[in-house]
Amino acid sequence: MAVIKSNEADVKLLARLMRAEAEGDGQLGMLMVGNVGVNRVKARCLDFEDINSVNRMVYQSPGGFEATQKGYFYQRAREKDIRLARKSINGERNHPASYALWFFEPEGSCPAQWFGQWNVGRFKSHCFYNPTEADCPSVFGTF
Repeated sequence: MAVIKSNEADVKLLARLMRAEAEGDGQLGMLMVGNVGVNRVKARCLDFEDINSVNRMVYQSPGGFEATQKGYFYQRAREKDIRLARKSINGERNHPASYALWFFEPEGSCPAQWFGQWNVGRFKSHCFYNPTEADCPSVFGTF
């Protein structure tokens, strides 16, 4: 059962985002990007107070995803990517992105903090960052 409201267009949009942001990190890396996206739709805190749909999450500006500015993002979603997006929408959690609201790809090691948020781990090329429970309790109770 879905943990966020979505339709088929939303699933395909999330699939395109996951592929464009993390295809180089494999399916698990793509699922982690999906976790961050779903968390942003559910969070209602910090930079995401008015993010209430997959579309708004993907195209958030400022603070959105760099992939939306590149041509690769605009390719049609593949079936295998759509299946991964459905897993994220249905609540599959993957550490370290389980409660993360942010990720980025540093040139070196993951900084302990990024824009005031704490690093919770790295998977291949991406570092993931959680809010504190005090700053964003809703993200920790989403699933």
